[in-house]
Parts: sequence; structure tokens; C-alpha cells
Amino acid sequence: MRSSNPVFSRRGFSRDNGYAGFNTAPQAGGAAVGTQGNPYAQQGANPYATNPYAQQEVQHGAPPQAPVRTGAMTMDDVVVRTAMTLGTVVVGAILAWALLPVTRTSYGLAVGAALIAFVLAMVQSFKRKASPALILTYAAFEGVFLGVISEMFNTQWSGAPFQAVLGTMAVSGATLLVYKAGWVRVTARYARIGITIAIAFILVMAVNLLLVVFGVAEDGGLRSMGPLGAIVGILAIVLGAFFLTLDFKQIEDGITYGAPREESWLAAFGLTMTLVWIYIEMLRLVAIFSGDD
Repeated sequence: MRSSNPVFSRRGFSRDNGYAGFNTAPQAGGAAVGTQGNPYAQQGANPYATNPYAQQEVQHGAPPQAPVRTGAMTMDDVVVRTAMTLGTVVVGAILAWALLPVTRTSYGLAVGAALIAFVLAMVQSFKRKASPALILTYAAFEGVFLGVISEMFNTQWSGAPFQAVLGTMAVSGATLLVYKAGWVRVTARYARIGITIAIAFILVMAVNLLLVVFGVAEDGGLRSMGPLGAIVGILAIVLGAFFLTLDFKQIEDGITYGAPREESWLAAFGLTMTLVWIYIEMLRLVAIFSGDD
């Protein structure tokens, strides 16, 4: 299924690139391929095309046999690529924190790094194949941005970045636990509702930003450092957890349906964007609850 990050639209294992499609069309011998345990593979209602990694062959009237898959994505691939991507973010953040003092200039550099990271993420989102160099470059600029803003928050709210990291880990761990326990089922309906809410949230935040820029809304409007800002921040973190469940489902489907190994870079890319989103919102939330503004 196709997932969409709260900030960017990314492909992942979707019908756009042909990965993790769920084949409901009967093969020779009348057997359907790739439908076992797939909640989206209702007969005659599948919008995702066929699964190119689960083709079957019929030889001399024997039952169809699945071919041996080579170079398929594994969980180890996802873990290694995610560690590399997040590691690049962390290294960039540490260097920015250590080398860029909190000044107006460093703030401008942070904004520039964020814009470059945004552009790179958009380019990767519209590419049909994963580009490791592009993803790691995005991670480096994202790290610079996070390092500068983390230092700024730490200057005013001591320890806020560390608490935000712990909060991000807690949200991610809890989301993974809920997903693996089966308490949340990632179905097509679940994804549609969640993405609709996320789009509405982003549009409201965009309007709020415009009102703040033009002086109509004061103190950040909905993104203020008060109780209203805290409520919005909590909602944003919940949306981040929702997108984590979509990321987990994409990874699970990619492994199940034999997506090629290079697709693990897309999994790492998606997870990194979602975790960055949660960390930034958690950073703001920690600052608000510190009550020292």
C-alpha cells in the first residue's frame, strides 16, 4: 500500500513503482497469488495491480511453484539502512551543535538546511527508485537543521533535546508494540481516514503560518507555547505514530512480497522522516510543559 508522510508524499512499496502489489487475478490452475493474509486483496476490488514478486509457473500439469527469489529485501537490510540514515542525521546534528553557536546567522543556516532537505526529500519522493546518495545527503542536511534548533531549545530549556529524544523513542517503541501485538490493523480504510486527517492538519497549519506571518495571529496562533499549542503538538505526535504504523506495514509487505533489496533504502527514508517529525513535535512539547517561557 502507499503511505504518505505528514510532510512529504513518498512512494514506498506502491503501485507507482510496482512493489508489494497484491495479485488477486487467478493464475494458471485457478490459484490466486499473493492474497494469503493480505487484507487488501479482495477479489475484483484490488487497486494495486499484481505482485511481480509472487509469480507462479505451471510445468507439465504440476501445481504452480513459486520461483526462488534472489536479492529480496530482508529485515536486516532495513535495519542496516535505517541505522545508516539515522546515523547520518545524528552526526550532522552533533557537528552543527558543536560548530554553530546560537546566533541569527546559525538560525539562517538552519532554515537553509531545512529547505535543502525538503527539496532533496521531494526529489527522492518522486523518483521511481531509491537513491542512497540522495537519501544520505537529505539526512545530513536534516541533521544540520536539527542540531541548530536543538541547541536553541537547549539554551532556553535546558535538557529539552534529551527529553525529546527519550520521548521519540518511547512513542516509536509503543507504536511498534501496538502494531506487533495486532491492536492496530493497518487496512486500506484505516490508511484513508488517517491520511485525510493528516492532510487536513497540514492545511490548517499552513493557514495558521500565513496568519502568523501577516500578523493576524499573535504568539504563533495554533502553534503557540501555551495550552493550545500543547494540544496541537500532541495531535501532531499522534499523527506521527499513525504514519509509523504505515511505515511498519510497508516494511512488512515489502519483505513478505519480495521487494528488491534496494527498496530497504526507501523504508529507511520513510522511517527517518517520520521520526524527525515526531522529534520536532516532541521538542516543542517538552518546551511547552517546562513552563519556562
